[in-house]
Amino acid sequence: MGGFTHDPQQERRISSALDNANFRDYNSVNVPTAKAKEKASVLSSSNTRSKCGNVKVVSERISEIGFTQQIEISEEAEYQVQSKYQFIEVYKSKFYGKILVLDGVLQITERDGNSYNEMMTHVPLMAHKDPKRILVIGGGDGYVLSEVLKHKSVQEVDHVELDEDVVRTCEVFFPWGASAWADSRVNLHIGDGSAWVRNCPSDYYDVIIQDSSDPHTMEDDGNEVLLPSSVLYTTEHFENVKRILKKDGNFIFQAESFIIPSDLTGIQQWRSNALNVGFTNVRYGTITISTYPTGQIGFILCENGCHFANDVDLIENASKRCDEINQSDAKISYYHPKLQLASFILPLWVENAIYNNSE
Repeated sequence: MGGFTHDPQQERRISSALDNANFRDYNSVNVPTAKAKEKASVLSSSNTRSKCGNVKVVSERISEIGFTQQIEISEEAEYQVQSKYQFIEVYKSKFYGKILVLDGVLQITERDGNSYNEMMTHVPLMAHKDPKRILVIGGGDGYVLSEVLKHKSVQEVDHVELDEDVVRTCEVFFPWGASAWADSRVNLHIGDGSAWVRNCPSDYYDVIIQDSSDPHTMEDDGNEVLLPSSVLYTTEHFENVKRILKKDGNFIFQAESFIIPSDLTGIQQWRSNALNVGFTNVRYGTITISTYPTGQIGFILCENGCHFANDVDLIENASKRCDEINQSDAKISYYHPKLQLASFILPLWVENAIYNNSE
């Protein structure tokens, strides 16, 4: 696959249009929180492999494991804006295409955004025989939402996102955002996801997808710092999620990397919390994504029941639905039915740590 190309004049026109556009009114809850993540920055760095000498990079450092990752980006941002909650930037990368950066932290790229977002979407929806009403918490870039809409069974999607400026930016600068929120099945609500879940009626959704930011970070001195999204990982929140799901509903949430020790501890605790509120099957799945620190991130799938008699029925159903999607204008490029099972196969030491040899 070749690198992405762009027309600078066209991008400037788009940026100007974004500043001057009259965006539609959204339902607003107006409960503030914030987006935060591990220490990161956009900076200039000397790269001895570059013929140009100094290059600009977006860098993320995980102090807990002494790991730093950098990706070369365009010298000038394609777009920048300070929202109520964070500093939003769009850059270009020769290999990764457009990159969304929030408060100095890389969020998504055109090239490998499919891996995380397709898995977060299609795994829980394929595990449900007939998903009609969906809730997406977070995911302001719109990629998860665009994947949800590929399922013809879906009749209604509530998308709850805190920062409207992220939505506006991604509507213009990323291909999946151009039409996602314009779909008649989508209701966009600007506000706090935990408050939405707390106030939602019971037995309402078939699938809930929580595409949130990191719930915690570790400082250089080894102290854990809880971040605003930590409220989405509490027992109280999980209880409300289970309450608003239908009795056979599925819940999936972003669950960090098993390579980072504090994340692995979190995975154990979050799984325990989900089991304690009554989910009958709670499993950690893994995703390969090159632009996430360590190249690995995961999710936890929480199921209220089983929609299929066995794995063969599950895979046959997923295969049929994938074929329907791929035969339409919409395509899937990372997820395929084998991953419905294979993503839950973990390295032995990880499996032992998460499941404690009890399963």
